[in-house]
Order: sequence, then C-alpha cells, then structure tokens
Amino acid sequence: MGRAAVAKAYADINAAVAVLSAELDGNGSEDAADADPLQGMADVCLDILAGAAGAEPRYAALKARAVAKFADTAASVAPPDAATMPQEASVAAEIACVLAIGPRAAVALLAESQELATRLPLTLSALQAGTMSWQHARVMVDETASLDPAGAAALEAHFLDPDAPNPARGCPAGDMPASRFRHKARIWRERHHTVSIEKRHAKSVLDRRVDYTPDKDGMAWISACLPADQASAIWNRITAVARGLQGPDEFRTLTQVRTDVYAAALLGGGNARPIGDDGETGNPGQVRTPRAEVLVTVPVFSLLGATDEPAMLDGYGPIPASMARDLVANGADSFYRVLVDPRDGAPLEIGRKSYRPTQAMRRWLRMRDGRCSFPGCSNQSLDNEADHVLAWQQGGTTGVSNLGQPCPRHHRLRHTSAWRPTPATKNEPPGWISPSGRHYTSEHQDWEPPRWPKDLEPEVTSKLTADEHGPPPASRDSFGGHPDFPRIGLSVGEDGLSRFLHAA
Repeated sequence: MGRAAVAKAYADINAAVAVLSAELDGNGSEDAADADPLQGMADVCLDILAGAAGAEPRYAALKARAVAKFADTAASVAPPDAATMPQEASVAAEIACVLAIGPRAAVALLAESQELATRLPLTLSALQAGTMSWQHARVMVDETASLDPAGAAALEAHFLDPDAPNPARGCPAGDMPASRFRHKARIWRERHHTVSIEKRHAKSVLDRRVDYTPDKDGMAWISACLPADQASAIWNRITAVARGLQGPDEFRTLTQVRTDVYAAALLGGGNARPIGDDGETGNPGQVRTPRAEVLVTVPVFSLLGATDEPAMLDGYGPIPASMARDLVANGADSFYRVLVDPRDGAPLEIGRKSYRPTQAMRRWLRMRDGRCSFPGCSNQSLDNEADHVLAWQQGGTTGVSNLGQPCPRHHRLRHTSAWRPTPATKNEPPGWISPSGRHYTSEHQDWEPPRWPKDLEPEVTSKLTADEHGPPPASRDSFGGHPDFPRIGLSVGEDGLSRFLHAA
C-alpha cells in the first residue's frame, strides 16, 4: 500500500493511455467486423472522446480530494502555535510546485478543492461518478461562494439531486457546456438569494465602469460594466444597425460592421451632446431608457409593484423588477399578455395566433427557448431563425410545437449536413442527432411558478394526482398552496395593470 500502490495505479493508467494511443495510430487490435476502415477509425475516435469525458472528471475529483487532504494533513502536523496565513501560503506553494502551476492558480485550486470536500458533497460525488466536468464543478463553487450553507445546499440539490423539491428539468447539468450551466445556476441563485436582487443591484450599479486594455498589433479593447438592460439594448441596437448596412456590395463581416457602428456611435456624436433616437440632443449626464428591441418577461404582480420577483431579460437573465418596470413604462412600444402555467411558470400561449410564423409566434419562440436550441449554443434569440423541427415537406406543421429557433450557423448545419433536430417525446427531451447517430440533449429553460403577493395569496389549493384523470377538485378549506387555475374576483390585477400602463 502507500506510495507503491499509487505508483502502480498510475503505471496502469499510463499503460491504458498507451493502448488508446495505439488505437489512434492504427496499431491496435483489428476488428474484422469493420467493413469500412475509415468509419471504424471515426468511431474509435468518438469512443475515446466519450471515455475521456467520463475519465477526466474522476481524475479531477481525485486531484481535488488529494489537494484538500494534503492541506488538512499539513495543518494537522503543523505546530499548534503556527500562524494560519503562512501555513496556507506554504501549502499553496507546495501544490503549485508539484503541479507546475502559478501561485494564483494554486490558491484557487486549494480553495475550490476545500469547498468541494466540505460544502458541496453532491458536486464532488458527480465528479467521482464522471457525470460532471471540473469546469462545471468550478461553476458550482463560484455560484455558491456568497451563499450561506443552506442556500449552497439548495442550489446544489436543485441541479444534482433528482429527489429535490423542484429539481432542474431537461438537459442534466453535466451534459451542457459549463458556460451554459453557469448561466442557469446564476438564474437560480438570483431567484433564491436571501438578499433581494434589488438591494444587490443597487450596490453593484455603483461599480459600473469602462475599461481600456491595450492589445497586440495596434489593437485595444474597450469594455463596459453597466446595468444589464442598457448593455442588452446597446448590443441589440448596434447589431440591428449593422445588419441593415449589409448588402451585396458590403465586403465587411457582420462582426466588423458591428464594431464600426459601435465606434461611429461613440465618436460621431461628440462628448457633450449625445444624439437621441429622434435626432435631438439630450442631457449628457442622463442615460436614456433603451428603446431598441428588448424582450423582457415581467410577472404581472412584479410589474404592478406588489412583489419584487425578478424579471427575465432576453439574452441576459434575471433583472430587478424596478428595471423591468422602467423598460415597460418608458422603453416599450408594445407589449403582449402571456398565459403561463401557474404550476411551473412555463409559457402556454401568447395573445395572437397565426398559421405562418408571424412576429408574435417568433416572440413566443424567443421567450420559450431563450436561445439557439443546438446543445451548448449560447447565441441569444434575437439573431435566431424560426425553423421546422419536422420538415414541411415531410408533413410538419407550422405550429409552435413544431418550430425551433436555431441560430444561423446551426440552421445552416441542419440543412447542409446529417445533423437533425429531434422533438420532445413523453420520455425524452428535445435534442439533436449527430451524423454518427449519437443523441445530444438540448437545454431547457428553468421555469418556476409565479409568486403571489401576500394579500392576494389564494386560499385554495389543488394538486395533480398521480393517475391520469387530472387534478382533483379544489377545496376552499385547504390552505398553503396555489390552485392550478386561481381566480379571485374579476381577472386578478388587470384593472391595476391597465391603470399602470395608461398612467399619464
């Protein structure tokens, strides 16, 4: 046992890697059943990649446990009067040397490993099982860093415990890219943080800034940290202007045109008299409410100010209710009433029907899917295109249940290769099938039931039964839950909503 056992285990691992390398070099065992050698090699490559996707997390879990165990052991053998900070610095330096990484990376690895070993048991178990990558684990550590132990456990259970009260649906956390998992974890964290998003946003908005970073080859970066509604509107507007400037005689790419539009907008208007939408100059010290196209989903009671439930800004995520109310009151040229399922918050319909994909249907798709339906794609919905899941010539309809919104790149991929989308079934979520025949699950939005103001809390409850006969009748003597389709008086909140939207 001990070091000899570790050396033997790594020798076996290295021998296994050598076997896989030989397969890639064409020097491995030959399979007589392969009628097509090239197809056989392609399958071997994909099998090696799939195996690596499961082996790397186990390796990362082993490394994290070793780092945390080393730190605990070093603390145990240290003198009782040893100072804490020098001891931690010594441990981090030892880790940096043995792994040949920088000091900052070693400190970060030590902190992440200790978090996984002490506060995030489900994440560590997922790593050990090979169902979640190290990048996903780092996201979980980052998003739970400012939460108390109960909040961290709740966020972890939502994504990793199928028996949690409201588990995440659709694509498992480990099956989506870490960037998309960070987006979903951040949304859940914003919704359930013990400190309201209004207070946290009021504190964060004080840190808004613009940064200038020189780059190579005579280039530089200008980046800005500002409120999400302003940033999203700026991006959407310069994209729309750039698309309008494209044509058969335009040699620049969309990215280049967008950059030139951005520079012209900042440099062309001067530094004292910014130009507004109507061509008139405005107050240079006041940021106008964005009037470019922004899709924001606002719960009706949050719109009325009865609750502080966050709104959802398309392409970004949760924003404070006050920001959403300002967008609706000062920046919205039109709005749509959307019916949502009160049990889970999923949108059911938008207030317009059409046989062809109308603008209303496209807005419905934007709200339903959020972004491109291709697994792992983060292209936000403003640039995406409506497309039939089951092709029209194959009998597919033009209803929203048979429409997706892939981005231009994956729309072209669908029609120029063997990649094809698959609809949702009773047992399987929607996804895409690759040319190799492998199925990859698409991402789902993580809907939640709308929140009710305390003074309008329904006093009846109705719960779906496990049989197929639907929900039992609601009882007026039961408390503590929401009915499936509540109705209090005449159309809850519509009079107040009308007064709010038409206020002078």
